[in-house]
Amino acid sequence: MTKSIWPDGDATAELLVNVREGQQDAVEELLGRHRDSLRRMIAIRLDQRIMQRLDVSDVVQDVLIEANRRLVDYVNNPSIPFHLWIRQIAKDRIIDAHRRHRLSAKRSIDREQPMGGGQNQPDQSTMELANQFRDAALTPAAAATQRELARHIELAIQHLRDGDREVILMRHYEQLNNQEIAQALGLSEPAASMRYLRAVKRLREVIESLPDLHKELRE
Repeated sequence: MTKSIWPDGDATAELLVNVREGQQDAVEELLGRHRDSLRRMIAIRLDQRIMQRLDVSDVVQDVLIEANRRLVDYVNNPSIPFHLWIRQIAKDRIIDAHRRHRLSAKRSIDREQPMGGGQNQPDQSTMELANQFRDAALTPAAAATQRELARHIELAIQHLRDGDREVILMRHYEQLNNQEIAQALGLSEPAASMRYLRAVKRLREVIESLPDLHKELRE
């Protein structure tokens, strides 16, 4: 199982105590250790057209600046885990970026590109997700074939509605557990679990509606 993209919670908790005590170096370390996680979280969600004009690093920096501004309020009333709090700031910045560039609510063909900021190879999360849709009794495909299947899975994810796509990304790309997803979405844990199961069902339906992808997953 792929490890969560977010830093260890125990170390974060210790840093938050230091932040509460007024240690400025703890603020810098806390925000700095979340930079790479934010970059990955943002890169898999930011529209490809925006990324032609707006670097992911710029969005990450905006998130860190805003988190720094609001950090005192957070440490005095930490209603949710820190990584969920800072990722919500990132989500808001992504929404703002799309609004500023006046994108329509519907995804265009430009959206149907590999996730992760245009990387050449699908990552382990995609490949693990693709394997879930394989017949477990079949002989595993060669690595090259697995990568191709993973690219097709990314395309299938792009066809999902926003809510379904989001919960798939949270579970399989950020590796958030059901409790964290529930907290992030403001749902009960049973409701979050049901939303995830529905999203997987709809992803399977999309896969079955794309003949080439469905064929490759069965071969």
